[in-house]
Amino acid sequence: MVWNRTFYDCVGIKILKPSFFLVTACVLSSVVSLITGSSWSTAGTVGVALMGIGTTLGVPSGIAAGAIVSGAYFGDKLSPFSETTNLASSIAGTPLFTHIQHMLYTTIPAFCIAIVFFTWTGLDYSGSESGDQKVNEVIGLLEKSFRIHPALIIPPILTFVMIYFKIPAIPSILAGILSGVVSGVFLQHSELDFPEIYKQILNAASKGNSIKSQSPLTDALLSRGGMASMLPTVWLIFSAMFFAGAMEGAGLIQEITKGILKYANTDRSLLTGTIFTSISANLISSDQYLSILVPGKMFKKSYEEHGLDPKNLSRALEDSGTMTSALVPWNTCGSFMAAALGVPVVVFLPYAILNLCSPIISLVCAWTGWTIRKKRIGT
Repeated sequence: MVWNRTFYDCVGIKILKPSFFLVTACVLSSVVSLITGSSWSTAGTVGVALMGIGTTLGVPSGIAAGAIVSGAYFGDKLSPFSETTNLASSIAGTPLFTHIQHMLYTTIPAFCIAIVFFTWTGLDYSGSESGDQKVNEVIGLLEKSFRIHPALIIPPILTFVMIYFKIPAIPSILAGILSGVVSGVFLQHSELDFPEIYKQILNAASKGNSIKSQSPLTDALLSRGGMASMLPTVWLIFSAMFFAGAMEGAGLIQEITKGILKYANTDRSLLTGTIFTSISANLISSDQYLSILVPGKMFKKSYEEHGLDPKNLSRALEDSGTMTSALVPWNTCGSFMAAALGVPVVVFLPYAILNLCSPIISLVCAWTGWTIRKKRIGT
């Protein structure tokens, strides 16, 4: 709800400085995603608030979204609560925490590169007198139009707690919505009668918010949301799922994998083939889970024949399958990130540093043999 967003935006604008916004957005998103285990939950909650703050501070939307996506996928990859982390480890036959520990060799260097990039780039947005004036103007309008109260932080906290305890997504989101409605009724619209409150709630839930103030920036910041705005993304996700099912059912992805296996004669070529197959699966099937599931099943036997520890396979699947899914506009992950953050994939793609660096570092490991483990005899 818009009254909840005003609290996050107002507090965030007051606390964050433009020069530190990017690195803070990346770190904060990574912490939230580690706790929840979900890049989607992170982007749809704290990511939305951070985009609003970044817009007000004058940070370009593309690089702001790139910082958020980088942080969101850091936790999606390393959190023991993440579905992709559990899927990759189970497909490869690797103990969960062995899999997570092995991923640190590629994920931590990529994350450090991202942090350095966002810290260095953030210095270009140190702010100016006109920028400070714009920020103060937005804060003034928010405080004038809405009641900024600490209780407005309850809905996202409630949602995070429910996700942390693995409560299904629909009840968790519904609880967040209902708590947001309650906070809005008691803190923002206590003077309205029930029919008017009911009408405003339905309009906000279905069509989103439409704010008209003295500031175009504030209007753009708060005039969004609603189920209707997500319908194009929903249709795209449905289409991608149908297409992915047809591709898998026809065996086309398996045929591509078999073609690659013919040339996987060495450890180096096998690992390289795994990485490129997972990336290709993201491009072809438009589904993150298939980019892990299909190559994992197809390459598992070859890893055993080469005497490679299965944790090499599970890491390669995540470095490529998980991390590049958000970089494909027609992939379910890419389309959701674009819709949640309000930035097209092609705009934030060059700035999703963690997602770009992970498969590259994984390839370096494959070609140099660094951290590539052989399977112990008797295991």
